[in-house]
Amino acid sequence: MKFFVDTANLEQIREAQDLGILDGVTTNPSLMAKEGITGEANVLAHYKAICELVDGDISAEVIATDFEGMIKEGQALAEIHENIVVKVPMTKDGVKAIRWFTDHDIRTNCTLIFSAGQAILAAKAGATYLSPFIGRIDDMNWDGIELIAQIAEIYTIQGYQTEILAASIRTPLHIVRAAEAGADVVTCPLSSILGLLKHPLTDIGLAQFLADHKKANS
Repeated sequence: MKFFVDTANLEQIREAQDLGILDGVTTNPSLMAKEGITGEANVLAHYKAICELVDGDISAEVIATDFEGMIKEGQALAEIHENIVVKVPMTKDGVKAIRWFTDHDIRTNCTLIFSAGQAILAAKAGATYLSPFIGRIDDMNWDGIELIAQIAEIYTIQGYQTEILAASIRTPLHIVRAAEAGADVVTCPLSSILGLLKHPLTDIGLAQFLADHKKANS
């Protein structure tokens, strides 16, 4: 399973890169705004800076909601760097845009997925990645991980090549359960990735090893 970090913060991207486990980055307008990056020129420049840091796929989201607008924005994003994947929402015009991008060799990430039916449409249109939002589904008292498993089963049966990119990750446990359910990729905050490092028995064991070493060498 590939690990993407979900941020526009360059320092967090560098820290994830330094761990040696980073495969890519996902961003969106909200994450850009959180970093104070506004204006089309600044946003495009920031995407370029991310691409120069990471040797992997970078999802860059269109703002437009109409077909023509998505195509125009998506082409501009794809021209930034070969690693750019154009993120498109799951709407009627979004599906049309994904098919257009697919036919023109531009890779896509279909975002805001909340059902298996949406996942089928995105795969049929040729989406490179599909982003089911686990945390937001859980917020509605449904099971986001169950949706990942359902999509994974359908894609296997039908032979769809679209990769399942589990998004809206809230905890380290989400990452583990997404891996169990068949996600190809998880995109998550750096804090969730770092949370995988933690276990009290590891801390206890390390403290004991160090204490024994000190005793043996005193």
